Amino acid sequence: MDNPYFYRNKIQMPVGKDRSGKIITGFYKANTHDIVPIEKCYIEDERSTPILATIRQLMKEMRVEPYDEDKRTGVIRHILIRTSYRKKQIMVVLVTNVNSFPGQRNFVNALTSKHPEITTVVQNINKRDTNVILGNYENILFGKGFIEDTLMGLNYQISSKSFYQINPVQTEKLYSAAIEAADIDKDDIVFDAYTGIGTIALLAAKHAKHVIGVEIVYQAIRDAIRNAKHNGVANVDFHAADVADYLDQMALENQKIDVLFMDPPRKGADERFLESVLKIKPKKIIYISCEPETLARDIRILAGHYKIVSVQPVDMFPQTHHVETVVALVLKK
Repeated sequence: MDNPYFYRNKIQMPVGKDRSGKIITGFYKANTHDIVPIEKCYIEDERSTPILATIRQLMKEMRVEPYDEDKRTGVIRHILIRTSYRKKQIMVVLVTNVNSFPGQRNFVNALTSKHPEITTVVQNINKRDTNVILGNYENILFGKGFIEDTLMGLNYQISSKSFYQINPVQTEKLYSAAIEAADIDKDDIVFDAYTGIGTIALLAAKHAKHVIGVEIVYQAIRDAIRNAKHNGVANVDFHAADVADYLDQMALENQKIDVLFMDPPRKGADERFLESVLKIKPKKIIYISCEPETLARDIRILAGHYKIVSVQPVDMFPQTHHVETVVALVLKK
């Protein structure tokens, strides 16, 4: 990356108190739930720093308590901020332990008045005793409930739970490498597994006859369908379903796939999904991975039927040990 700082378009910080009772935001100390206060992070969008400072100040002034994990009391558990790179929009998500809190409207009004760059504020309600950050229920407190960004000429709507690559500059390099490796023909049927909000599917649609995008998270598929309409892309269908189930059904119906894109989470693809891929046997697989260890494990399962033709690492997470990798595999003859 040419300028490998302040690139993250999504931050998630727990909220708590230090020993003196001061409200803090930061990151958990390794292997604990002790919050290390962070005033400035050099890989996060710089616009998030003053917003976090204002939220801490408003919590103090309006007596909005941070969540206490031990007592299971308090209001705000986490703060999530998503920023748009091209459109300069910002989403703030307040993850709360309650349905509402006294002065909630005044809190949001004060926050958005101080930071007019914030275009939407969402309340996510998470009352569970869990390490999972986001709960199932949300209220839109200000704005539309999503932000928009532009990637490689296409516009995307991004909600709080949508998967969207966290480094917008390097994402263009990553997806360009993936599309180039796929070498899609105008008559190809393309399948985008773990499609998220449809980023890869919509980019592939420019080159393919038809694209199918499948993702289990309903909110993401809702965004993907909106994104297809917004960009005038008609040759793509999105489905909220388990990817393995969907592929199994395609195999039963003797449907064919020419190119399969897979961009699973860090834990990699589960074995059942890979078994489903081997049932339908697409001609090419483009595996986009953020974890080399699970990438190697999964490719070992595919290796009996596929050969690797290219491997391209991408510096997606500067200042960390993580790396994104695009691997192209073709079906053995």
